[in-house]
Amino acid sequence: MQNKTKIILFIGLFVLIALFLVVDLVLGSVSIPSEKILAILMGEDVKTSWNYIILNFRLPKAITAILVGAGLSVSGLMMQTLFRNPLAGPYVLGISSGASLGVALMVMASVLLPGIFGAIYSFLGSWALVVSAIAGASIIFVIIGMASIRISDSVSLLIIGIMFGSITGAVVNILQYFSDPEQLQSFIVWTFGSLSGVTWNEMHLMAPVVVMGLLMSFVLIKPLDALLLGENYARGVGISVNRTRIWVIISTALVAGTLTAFTGPIAFIGVAVPHMARSIFGTASHKVLLPAVVLIGAALMLVCDILSQVPGNQTTLPINSVTAIFGGPVVIWVILSSRSVKASFS
Repeated sequence: MQNKTKIILFIGLFVLIALFLVVDLVLGSVSIPSEKILAILMGEDVKTSWNYIILNFRLPKAITAILVGAGLSVSGLMMQTLFRNPLAGPYVLGISSGASLGVALMVMASVLLPGIFGAIYSFLGSWALVVSAIAGASIIFVIIGMASIRISDSVSLLIIGIMFGSITGAVVNILQYFSDPEQLQSFIVWTFGSLSGVTWNEMHLMAPVVVMGLLMSFVLIKPLDALLLGENYARGVGISVNRTRIWVIISTALVAGTLTAFTGPIAFIGVAVPHMARSIFGTASHKVLLPAVVLIGAALMLVCDILSQVPGNQTTLPINSVTAIFGGPVVIWVILSSRSVKASFS
């Protein structure tokens, strides 16, 4: 694909993101004219209730959608490159499972240690689920990081990550079995995923960490391109495979772990968007793919957030369900129609 065509595609993606962002801000249970929304964003005092809705609910939700789409897409691309597996995603190393275990312990472990977890929950307040998810994801990250230092085979590391995911999933199932319905419902609601629960205070923590992880991924462009041709080739051109693997894991853990902590586990985006980017841009070069997946992921996540509000009134669909239902057919279509998918990993 010519550079001119790629530039046009990138410009088109920027325009789509801007369009979807406006639509996302307009939609909601309260009807607010688009010109009033623009005035509010420009700093004008229009109406107290409208100001609050736009600035404290819809705008942070839209920004969260952009960060989630971009972050999970980049993490998925790096995992697919590292393991040379088209089905790899940002949660393949068990980071999401660790976050889920942390939340499950916080929400449902009161049946085992009601005093300890009850006191922690009361002390942390609205940050309880976020802190517990970060703690759970961090523990798995540390274990995987230590394993990556000792294990030189990426496939073995992938299997270890899957096994940790299975183990933590089993512990979560045990906690679910002994939990009462109210606790179980709280955990299940968290697993649905949500973009609307991130406040500005939480955004001040989430956004810098995600942006830092994304910047790290752009520094890894050359090593990632080398890994596409195999680890032996990468070593032959002077790339440290072990060091690259560690930095990829750190970047993915920062982004995927943080986003999961604040929004819950969100499926499909990290696996599908890299394939969409390869199909649209017709390249496997990370110099093009990394910015492409950032933009496509952000646009697609905004679309999913818009679709989640289709029922209207006070009802919104779980974002996890929307990404899966909307994205599943897209993944199948991209894989079946693109001849470059298999070639990108061979």
